[in-house]
Amino acid sequence: MRHLYRCPLRWSDMDAYGHVNNAVFIRYLEEARIDFLFRPDKEFKQGSVVARHEIDYKRQLVHRHHPVDIELWITEIRAASFTITYEVKDDDLVYVRASTVVVPFDFETGRPRRITAEERDFLEGYRDDDKEEAVAA
Repeated sequence: MRHLYRCPLRWSDMDAYGHVNNAVFIRYLEEARIDFLFRPDKEFKQGSVVARHEIDYKRQLVHRHHPVDIELWITEIRAASFTITYEVKDDDLVYVRASTVVVPFDFETGRPRRITAEERDFLEGYRDDDKEEAVAA
């Protein structure tokens, strides 16, 4: 299963050339990740931090008034990290493929922590090992 986030585009996202600035895509991925991880039904209550991003820019995204779709899924689950893979797209037109390594974090102790059994079950529901679409993390 994959999670879908409909990301709004903003005028401030554009660069001097009239398309969405490449650096803005990091924020888009963050918005999709937060929408996925911090929902009322499933939540990483103790928090998480990003250990790594990898982005492959495929084509320019021009600003418009309707949102762009961000599909995300899990491609790897380890003891104390997991990898989220994304496609920023319109139907079959892909603008960006990306991945993020996320580390569960305990902010009280200031240390990374292991993934709980409940979190692992949640992540497994979004696991997709399709290597053709996945970006290596």
